[in-house]
Amino acid sequence: MSRFVVTGTDTDIGKTVFAAGLAGALGAHYWKPIQAGTVPQGDSETVMHLSGLPASHILPEAYRLATPASPHLAARIDGVAIDPGALALPAVDGPLVVEGAGGVLVPVSETILMADLFVQWGLPVILCARTGLGTINHSLLSIEALRTRGVPVAGIAFIGEAHGENERIIPRLSGVASLGRLPLLAPLTPLTLAQAFRDHIDLRALQPA
Repeated sequence: MSRFVVTGTDTDIGKTVFAAGLAGALGAHYWKPIQAGTVPQGDSETVMHLSGLPASHILPEAYRLATPASPHLAARIDGVAIDPGALALPAVDGPLVVEGAGGVLVPVSETILMADLFVQWGLPVILCARTGLGTINHSLLSIEALRTRGVPVAGIAFIGEAHGENERIIPRLSGVASLGRLPLLAPLTPLTLAQAFRDHIDLRALQPA
């Protein structure tokens, strides 16, 4: 498997950093279909900096919204109508990493959730989860929402400080394989991310779709 959607249990949990590490490790193209919030920069710029990929592998967003909010609200504020037909997967050769906006059930419009796009795309999902308090509930609910829609969950990647019990119980209860834990990096650079990804993330654990 070399084409994935990266989503999260919440916003601001580090899924863009994980997506950059994954795209770099796979030599993939990266696509953020909907960017909501561009100050100081968008996720595509972050991935371009951290992944080590050539600029040609960072695909343009279908929608680039200035307002940092849920896509449905950002589009309304920015005066943009999001057309689901414009969110078809890009045609690229080789690996592809697609990063969702926010969490699994974030609204893209008044009628469509991010999870509905995952169904449309038909790609396996990697769920990024924080390690700290609250992650058990958020992770299991996210996995349940994906499975209810028939979206294959290829693995869960934890991000943050070590928490052995949370990292143990979520894979056990959900049956989703843990890919490991990406620690918080200081400094966060292309070199430190690539090394941390090699040291801590095991892509061999990915479950088939």
